[in-house]
Amino acid sequence: MALLAGAARATGLPPAYAAIVVQPAGVPARHEFDLTAALARAQREHKRLYVYLGASDCPYCRRYEAFLSANSETLLPHFAPYLLVDLRSALSVTAEQLYIRIGNVSQPYKAFQRSIGDERERLLVYPSVWLFDADAKPLMQMPAGTGTFETVPEQIEVLRLEQ
Repeated sequence: MALLAGAARATGLPPAYAAIVVQPAGVPARHEFDLTAALARAQREHKRLYVYLGASDCPYCRRYEAFLSANSETLLPHFAPYLLVDLRSALSVTAEQLYIRIGNVSQPYKAFQRSIGDERERLLVYPSVWLFDADAKPLMQMPAGTGTFETVPEQIEVLRLEQ
């Protein structure tokens, strides 16, 4: 029974995906996620970044994470060109509190969205995924929130950068 309780509390990308877990700095006033080290590693390893922003108390995040776990055997080979980064947040964190740092530049969430060309000007939505090359250039516009990548073919299309 204790094992089941532990599994129910598990959050974030499944262990099989070997994601870099980034906890926010500056809590509670500011939740800053620093992508600098992950980008440096992606450059060294000649990989892209798959950046996942999930919330510990988000039911849609748990659903996506369960989907990844259940389909890991099929999906893991398609994640090979990516270094996965798992940003750990909570639903109580507002867009105004969330910051993304790359090198010496730290941007609030909305400014970060604009800087990567996401013109949807949406509110902070969980889960969110961004795909970047090793220089932090966005590779494609990504869906977010409920219904994100609910089938294996959809997830593979995203990983192959097919729009």
